[in-house]
Amino acid sequence: MIQMITTRILNAPQFHPIPPIVRHSLHSVQNCSAHSNSPFLPKAPSILATNILKSYFETGLTKEARTLFDEMPDKDVVSWTAMITGYVSCNHHNHAWRIFYEMTREGMPPNAFTLSSALKACKGMKSLLRGALVHGLTLKNGISGCIYVDNALMDMYATCCITMENACMVFQHIHLKNAVTWTTLISGHTHRGHGYAALRLFRLMMSKEAELDPFTISIVIRACASIGSHIYGMQLHAAVIKHSFESNLPVMNSMLDMYFKCSTLSEANQYFHEMTEKDLITWNTAIAGHERSDSSGSLELFSQMQSQGFCPNCFTFTSITAACGNLAILNRGKEVHGGIVRRSLDWNLALNNALIDMYAKCGKIDDSSKIFRNMTHRDLFSWTSMMIGYGSHGYGKEAVQLFDDMVKVGVIPDRIVFVAVISACSHAGLLDEGLRYFKSMLDDYKVTPNQEIYGCVVDLLGRAGRVEEAYKLIETMPFKADESVWGALLGACKAHGLPKLGTLAALKVMDLSPNVTGTYVMVSNIYAADGKWSESAKMRKLLRGIGRKKEAGRSWVEVKNRVYSFIVGDKMGSHIVLVYGILDMLIWDMKVGFVPALDSLTHDLEDLKKQ
Repeated sequence: MIQMITTRILNAPQFHPIPPIVRHSLHSVQNCSAHSNSPFLPKAPSILATNILKSYFETGLTKEARTLFDEMPDKDVVSWTAMITGYVSCNHHNHAWRIFYEMTREGMPPNAFTLSSALKACKGMKSLLRGALVHGLTLKNGISGCIYVDNALMDMYATCCITMENACMVFQHIHLKNAVTWTTLISGHTHRGHGYAALRLFRLMMSKEAELDPFTISIVIRACASIGSHIYGMQLHAAVIKHSFESNLPVMNSMLDMYFKCSTLSEANQYFHEMTEKDLITWNTAIAGHERSDSSGSLELFSQMQSQGFCPNCFTFTSITAACGNLAILNRGKEVHGGIVRRSLDWNLALNNALIDMYAKCGKIDDSSKIFRNMTHRDLFSWTSMMIGYGSHGYGKEAVQLFDDMVKVGVIPDRIVFVAVISACSHAGLLDEGLRYFKSMLDDYKVTPNQEIYGCVVDLLGRAGRVEEAYKLIETMPFKADESVWGALLGACKAHGLPKLGTLAALKVMDLSPNVTGTYVMVSNIYAADGKWSESAKMRKLLRGIGRKKEAGRSWVEVKNRVYSFIVGDKMGSHIVLVYGILDMLIWDMKVGFVPALDSLTHDLEDLKKQ
């Protein structure tokens, strides 16, 4: 019987070769069966078939594994578990659940490994109901208390539940916790953005003298990065050195990400250059870290990365595309887009979203629209990016139409989408439409407005000249307005010449953010425009008293694929002589017919003396 089965498997036409180790076992069975006097007993066919199943799943041959499984005459719990585990490892969670259902229907009792794999399938499907059913089976079969099942159960609850309550309850009932137990709960808190809870749990873990491995410390470092705590980050760095993890590259990459998020850019760069080993994740982390605060640095790192032989992936291009958008360097952005197309990565959703944003920031809203229209799949971020692009270019009607189209295809807007569409209506002067969306947000979608939403509505009313109504809205807010909301009202008061209300708004801003120098300058200008010279001088004196100057606005221009930045009065730069030559020519040309806007003068005596 054994010889017949093995011969049929070996001689059957194979579309995919049987792995050598399994083929060797089958030949051994065939030879042992032919020589009955052999002292070695062959493995049962079910064990050999199970080994083949595992090999098929390891190489991604799920269809072949299912075919072989269906042809097996005798299936034991190991075979069923191998199928469930195999499907889970290939992320075919629905197929894994179907196998588990068939197994229970045929009366095969599961073991601990079966149930832990079934729980992983439930986690992959994010199905709390099915996970609860498996939990019931563990209690029914008396398998509760097994560490493998309990860890998988805790992981499922951490992923599928609205809160971490059930996962914490399972954790509390585990008497002998191992490293996986602690890491699972820490990871659950971290992925939900509960950084402080994750760090508290890690501290408890250390107090229990639990074993610490590189994966656990990487998760904890990520939790620290999420709360932006430099102090905790330094303590974790010391723990990394203490446990000799400084040579572990994934841990080092997590530390690098933490430094970019929690520390200064110079400190993060120092750590990056001190790393003796770097992989693509290292470079991606550094490029993404620079993109947030020094976009030109991202481009320099991108060039260095390629010169060292690393091939960029989707994550790399996403950060570089965002950096090009931040700097508004269109030509470089087009080069990056070309690199994406050449590598056949233009199918990637996140990359297309980044390209939409980049072209919009570079002034090419038509190119953004073209990419958006050609996308075969769009997520909420795609719609939001396109809406923000339309709004920033003053295309309010297009943004409104895009919002309506989004709702028609079943995408539910969130708070950020409403910020985008109301802001677009504000910039385009679409007062009625903006107020309609604000009302729809409250009544139809039950989205609670935050400070940013109220700021957009105040700006919407203020631009339309309904400043008093904007002030009344602030007064009726369910929470205290922050400086962004009062700042929107202040801008409206200045634009419509309302010094009394503008002064009130300015005082609120100065009370909330006393170090914002621009507010003092704006109030001084409002007083000056209203003829209140003494009050204007007092504001200037207060500004000098806080020891801060208004931050100079920086401009940049792209010339031959290089970005040059400058501020007013800048004397540095290789082309500064030519720049001032052209500037003198423009100043001479503007003197003819130039009429100054007296209401915008700062009335600064020092500036007058310079003139």
